[in-house]
Amino acid sequence: MKYSFTPADILLPDFSEHEAYRWAVVACDQFTSEPEYWEAVERKVGTAPSALRVILPEVYLEEQAERIPKINAAMDDYLKNVLKEHKDCMIYVRRYQSDLTIRQGLIGLIDLEEYDYNKGAQTRVRATEGTVLERIPPRVQVRRGASLELPHVMLLIDDPAHTVMPLAHSLCEQQPAYAFRLMIGGGEICGFRIPGARARAIQEALEALVTKEQMQERYGKEGLAPLLFAVGDGNHSLATAKACYEELKAALGEAALDHPARYALCEVVNLHDESLHFEPIYRVMFGVEPEAVKAEFKAYCASLGGNAPAQSVVCVHGKTEETVEIPAPDKQLTVGTVQDFLDAYTVAHPEVRIDYIHGEQALRTLSAPEDAIGFLFDGMHKSELFKTVIFDGALPRKTFSMGHAKDKRYYLEARRIKN
Repeated sequence: MKYSFTPADILLPDFSEHEAYRWAVVACDQFTSEPEYWEAVERKVGTAPSALRVILPEVYLEEQAERIPKINAAMDDYLKNVLKEHKDCMIYVRRYQSDLTIRQGLIGLIDLEEYDYNKGAQTRVRATEGTVLERIPPRVQVRRGASLELPHVMLLIDDPAHTVMPLAHSLCEQQPAYAFRLMIGGGEICGFRIPGARARAIQEALEALVTKEQMQERYGKEGLAPLLFAVGDGNHSLATAKACYEELKAALGEAALDHPARYALCEVVNLHDESLHFEPIYRVMFGVEPEAVKAEFKAYCASLGGNAPAQSVVCVHGKTEETVEIPAPDKQLTVGTVQDFLDAYTVAHPEVRIDYIHGEQALRTLSAPEDAIGFLFDGMHKSELFKTVIFDGALPRKTFSMGHAKDKRYYLEARRIKN
């Protein structure tokens, strides 16, 4: 039987020689409007080996031409001098978050042949949100010359009976592969190896989630294509891995099927993990006249004649907050209504910049300048996720965030993606 999730040859620093605290850094797509966060990371890292040297934080996208050669050189150096291979294993992860809850995860490989980020995909691994194609090329530039991948991709499973993670916990080695405090309020993390010989039971438990009977029982319809993994975080990173793999297939033909870049290292988390909370991702517009934007948004909302339940959005600029009612929206989710407006507005006003913000306080701070306006709204409940993706396809981009920015996955494990 072919399994959709497999052990990997995982690379980690030798933590007896290198400080784990300085190695692990938060996902590159966090704090994109807060360069002071990444400056603080730089000070924490200093000259020590760090994942910071082998990723491109999106706050520095405009510096990619200068940074990418350094990233690729650092990867080669770390392969020779820093990283140690742990062959044929999964890693069971316990993440002690900033809110003191514990998130369980499982590190292993997925086959990119089973992943499709396009709306309406029927593959076993699917995007949960719309993929912004413009965000892929800069990441492809990094990955093309990369000898390593350090993932922040988090895949969700719909396992209400909690059949997978307790099993993984029972199979892992007693001695942790790592255990340390994460920098800048990221909580604590520990990881335990699961030898490949013990992984079969986990693989079978995962496959049991998507039998015909289970799919029909959970989602109420016969004949549904199995959806085992929904991408919760890091969809653009996974889409980048897919794009680079497709380039290899075009260049190498069938030889690409045996290339390590066919696979991607990810962390699997149960959607029903008690620590997992869905947070809305808010929007802030920069380079606008706030009152004019608000007037257009009100007119847009009033023009809608859909059948979705009524919605409301709080518009924030400076110290002013005003609730805009949407009596007859077209989209089921408020974020979809807001995103449709923003998409149309930026076509007419290409000079406007939009950022996607985690947290109400951060939004209010960023909406304080006279040329900015923010949009606050309620988020979706996590129980709606799999069924929505199965029946409606990918959600509007940046629909939700799983927890706070500091609780996002940190880059830690690595893997070779070149022969």
